[in-house]
Amino acid sequence: MKISVGLYGTNAHQIALAMIQGFNKHYTLFRQTCRDAKTRFENADWLGVHKAVKERIRFYDDRVDECVVRLKHEFDAQNVDDATWQQVKLLYIGLLLNHKQPELAETFFNSVTTKILHRTYFHNDFIFVRPTISTENLEADSDPTYRSYYANDDGLRGAIRAIVADFRWQRPFADLERDVERVYGAVLKHVKDMPRREVNFQIQVLGSPFYRNKAAYIIGKAINGATEYPFAVPVLHDDEGRLYLDTILLDAWRIGLLFSLSRAYFMADMEVPSGYVQFLRSIMPNKPRSEIYIMLGLGKQGKTMFFRDLIYHLHHSEDQFTMAPGIRGLVMLVFTLPSYPYVFKIIKDVFGSSKEMDQATVKRKFMLVKQVDRVGRMADTLEFSNVLFPLDRFDAEVLEELRTLAPSKFEIDGDQLIIKHVYIERRMEPLNIHLDRMDRSNNVDGLEHAIREYGSAIRELAQANIFPGDMLWKNFGITRYGRVVFYDYDEIEYMTDINFRSIPPAPDFETEMSGEVWYPVNRGDVFPEEFATFLLGSPQVRKLFMKHHKDLLQPGFWQDAQEKIRSGHVEDFFPYPQELRFCNQPA
Repeated sequence: MKISVGLYGTNAHQIALAMIQGFNKHYTLFRQTCRDAKTRFENADWLGVHKAVKERIRFYDDRVDECVVRLKHEFDAQNVDDATWQQVKLLYIGLLLNHKQPELAETFFNSVTTKILHRTYFHNDFIFVRPTISTENLEADSDPTYRSYYANDDGLRGAIRAIVADFRWQRPFADLERDVERVYGAVLKHVKDMPRREVNFQIQVLGSPFYRNKAAYIIGKAINGATEYPFAVPVLHDDEGRLYLDTILLDAWRIGLLFSLSRAYFMADMEVPSGYVQFLRSIMPNKPRSEIYIMLGLGKQGKTMFFRDLIYHLHHSEDQFTMAPGIRGLVMLVFTLPSYPYVFKIIKDVFGSSKEMDQATVKRKFMLVKQVDRVGRMADTLEFSNVLFPLDRFDAEVLEELRTLAPSKFEIDGDQLIIKHVYIERRMEPLNIHLDRMDRSNNVDGLEHAIREYGSAIRELAQANIFPGDMLWKNFGITRYGRVVFYDYDEIEYMTDINFRSIPPAPDFETEMSGEVWYPVNRGDVFPEEFATFLLGSPQVRKLFMKHHKDLLQPGFWQDAQEKIRSGHVEDFFPYPQELRFCNQPA
C-alpha cells in the first residue's frame, strides 16, 4: 500500500534535498581524484594512476546505492505515492537552476529513482527522459573552462611558453626552449597560411590538463578569423624525471583518436563538465557527445546520452535487428542494427561445451576491461539493464536465437521486447572476415598490414598485463583506421596469473607421433608454441606472421613481459605514430 504524504508535503522537499546531496557528494569525490591526478603525474606514480582509474569507476554506483539506502531508511521511499514523486522531481529541478553539473545531477536522479520505482514509472512524470536544464551558457565560478592567450610582444613562442607555465607542474622541464622551438616549427609547417603577424591569433586552452597513463595532454585551439586550428600537446617524463613536450597533434582526426573508447579514460578537473564537452566538440565535431563524456570518466552520463540517441534513431529508422556477421560465439549472442554502427551482446544462458565458466565470471571480465589500460587495443562496452526495444524491429532469426540460447535474458511486454542485460559496443569488421577479403582480392599489402596489426595488438596487451586467452582471428576486429582491436573478453586473464611454458621434448618418436599429450598441464598453463596450430594454417598468413611476430610463439617474450610487470614497470604506449614524436624527427 502506498503512503500518501500530500502533493506539497515536507517529504518531497526532504527527498529532493537528500538526492542532490547524494549527487554533490559523488561529484566532490570525483573532482578530488581528478585533481589528485596532477600530483600523481608530478610524482611519476604510474601504479597509483592505474589504481585511481580503477577506483573511480566504482564512485558513481557506490553513491547511487548509498542514496537509495538513505531514501528507503529515512523516507520509506519505495512506498511514497505518485504525486509526491512528481513533486520531488519539480523541487529537484529547482535545486539545479544554479548548479554547475545539472545534466549529471539529472542522470543521478534517474539512477536513484529507477532503483526504487518499477519500470512502468520510467516516463517523464517521474524521471528525466529529456534534459530540463540547459548547459549551453554555464560558466565556472572559480576554474574557467578555458584560458585565452595572444601572441603579442613575444609572438607565438611566448604564447606557447605561457600556456605551459600556467599549468604550474611542480617538476622541471628538461629543455623547454628546445620544446617551444619544436612546437613552433611544427605549427609553421602545418599551417601553410599562417598570418605574417602572429598577433592575430587567439589561442584557447582547456583549463585542466587531461591525464592518462604516463602523459598529461594540453588541449586547445587557435582561432584566426573564421578559421580554427585544434591541437593537443602530450607532456611526458624523460628517464631523469624531467618533463618534455613529446609532439603536437594538429589534425582533428588524430585528436579524436586520443578519445577512442579503446583507450583508458582521462582524468581532468572540471567544474563545468558540459563546458569541456562543448569545447571538445568544437574541435572534434564528428565525435558523439556521449563518447566524450565517457572518455572524461563520466560513464553514466555518456550512457544516458547514447541511449537517447539510440531511441531517436529507432524512431526515425525502419530496418530490423539482425544477427551480427561472423562466426557465432559460444558465450555471447550478438546482433546488430544495420543502420546503426554498434553491436548488441547478450550473455547466453548456456555456453558452448568447451567453455568452463559461469555468467558471473563473464561479467567480471567485462568490468576488468573498464578498469585497465586498454592501450587502444580493447573495445570498451556500454552496459545496460532492462532496455525496452520495439518488438517489431527484431527479425525472426534474432527472436529465435533469443528464445533458444538466452530465454532468461529477455521478456516480451505487449509490443515491447525488454532485454534484461546487454553490452553495446562499436561495430567493427571481424578480423577473420577482413583477412579472407584481403586474401580473395589478392591484396598482399592489406593482408600484411592486418597481420602486423594483429601481432602488435597481442604484444601491447601483454605489455599492459592482459592475456587475451582466445586469440582466434574472429575475436578481433579492424577499425576504420586499420587498427586491430580485441573484443571477446570471456577468457582474458592478467598476464601475471598465467604460467607460460615450453612444450617438453617427447620421450620417444612414437609418443611424439601419437597425438596424445605426454606432459602434465595445469590450470593456467599456456604453451605459446601451440598458437601456430590454430592461427597459421594458411601458408601466406604463416609467412607474414613469422616475418613480424615469430617471438610470440615462444615463451620467452611472455615471460619477459611478466618480469617487467612484476617489477613495477609501466610500459609507454603512444596514441599517435612514433614518427610524429619530436625525438624521432630530424634535428
